[in-house]
Amino acid sequence: MNFSVRIDPVSGRRYMAVDEKGEHVLTYPLVNKSTAFSQHEREELDLHGLLPPGVSTIEHQLARVYGSFKLKRTAIEQYMHLTALQDRNETLFYRLLQEHIDEMMPVVYTPVVGEACQRYSHIYRRHRGLYISYEQRDRIPDLLRNYGRDRVAVIVVTDGERILGLGDQGVGGMGIPIGKLCLYTLCAGVSPHATLPITLDVGTDNEDRLADPLYMGLRHERIRGERYQEFVDAFVEAVSEVFPEAVLQWEDFHKGNAIRQLDRFRDKICSFNDDIQGTAGVVLAGIYSALRITGQPMRDQRVLFAGAGAAAHGIASLLVTALVEDGLSREEAVARIYTVDSRGLVTTDRPNLEDFKAAHARDAKELEGWELATPGQATLLEAVSNARPTMILGTSGTPGTFDEPVVRAMAEVNEQPIVFPLSNPTSQAECHPEDAIRWSGGRAILATGSPFEPVTWEGGVHRIGQGNNAFIFPGVGLGLTVARARKVTDEMFLDAAKALAAQVTEEDLAQRAVFPSLDRIRDCSLAVACATIRRAVDQGHADPDILNGLEETVRGAMWTPEYLPVRYEP
Repeated sequence: MNFSVRIDPVSGRRYMAVDEKGEHVLTYPLVNKSTAFSQHEREELDLHGLLPPGVSTIEHQLARVYGSFKLKRTAIEQYMHLTALQDRNETLFYRLLQEHIDEMMPVVYTPVVGEACQRYSHIYRRHRGLYISYEQRDRIPDLLRNYGRDRVAVIVVTDGERILGLGDQGVGGMGIPIGKLCLYTLCAGVSPHATLPITLDVGTDNEDRLADPLYMGLRHERIRGERYQEFVDAFVEAVSEVFPEAVLQWEDFHKGNAIRQLDRFRDKICSFNDDIQGTAGVVLAGIYSALRITGQPMRDQRVLFAGAGAAAHGIASLLVTALVEDGLSREEAVARIYTVDSRGLVTTDRPNLEDFKAAHARDAKELEGWELATPGQATLLEAVSNARPTMILGTSGTPGTFDEPVVRAMAEVNEQPIVFPLSNPTSQAECHPEDAIRWSGGRAILATGSPFEPVTWEGGVHRIGQGNNAFIFPGVGLGLTVARARKVTDEMFLDAAKALAAQVTEEDLAQRAVFPSLDRIRDCSLAVACATIRRAVDQGHADPDILNGLEETVRGAMWTPEYLPVRYEP
């Protein structure tokens, strides 16, 4: 069935035109209104008898589906219930999420989406998006055209190798692009008509998946090396051919591949990596807000990372840009960054050091004056005691990394230590916020990657700001699509971070929260989109005319979940 949104020439109101009737209308989730079809629409579309006779309002429908949601006993059951609703009626699905965003966003994305990816082959019900396997590498343009859309605004693609903190999930990684694009629509109003989730299936090294008789992906070890890169190259070439105006977002690739693809294509197509750049943008926004509490300038910060993968690389790179902007030379800015991985502080004398770790490795000679249990090797705790960082950022995916001695050491060298246990899902967070607040005597400024309940300490409430990438990437993507930007730059994420930080109110900061509440996320996305567009124009990657009435233009491009009249126009 084909459909399009049109304008009535008499009333000037929008409506949806479809070229089929009857059952087809009810099985297409972007058109289906179910019991909310009016009597006139039922007559025109041959729907009488296919629906109960009573006509429901969307409020009636919301009460019905929310009641069903509350009956589900487990989070994964709630996830499956919402997925089924999305497959039936996308407008009602997004309206429900909008009405209950605090409650349901953790269900449709982190942390519950992690379990959904692990169990994907067992809970699969209906197709959504595209699966492009290595065996189909010679016909990728045909597969993209099978999606049946003339225009796609945003594509999110994964190869399933590094799903959240859960590792290789193979084809089950499709839950991530689906979930990310859900947030594009929910948080920034990118139309679900114009989004495309894709999984590149090159096999899996997950023995549990390969041994599972229900696993739906390719049953062999991952394709790697030159063959893998040729496959990715063919995919990007096909996207450029079939959907030349689409923004391509890389998601949950292994750290080496994530950085490689970002660097390989950043000057060729309009693409970005949310794990690297989106994470960096949202973390930097949280730091800007935290500095409003401490009263310190950016240029005085010393940053210690626990975890030295792609996320840390992206955050560190953007932090260097922010430090330089605040008056440091690049060399001085780089010298403010320390990284610790599972082997301790990353130093330049380590053999076979990966490029992204080498970028912020410390000169081994620095350790000569440090108090260390093992000369030349520094643990996280020893790095805190000797480097005296103003903040520690957790990207390790290892729970318990920020233990009591580490947090207490941070509190000894800082009046208000900034402690961000950022790893997802909740089970992988470097510490629990309540512990960090207790160990620091209530002085730590916290932000997390996954949602946590507020913490009460000595009569005051600490609302734990969630450094959710959804505060950044949907707005950036919206801005790129509205402006038809030709390239994505790191400076766009710097401006996006500032725009998000500006949305944090004094009331938020009074509760020690460094991010806005989720119920304001559409306003945040609007601000981020406008900031992205202004920087795109400034750098010559978008046409200047877009700046005329910019905010109104962006707001007008944001899709809202409301029913339109449906007419039969073959």
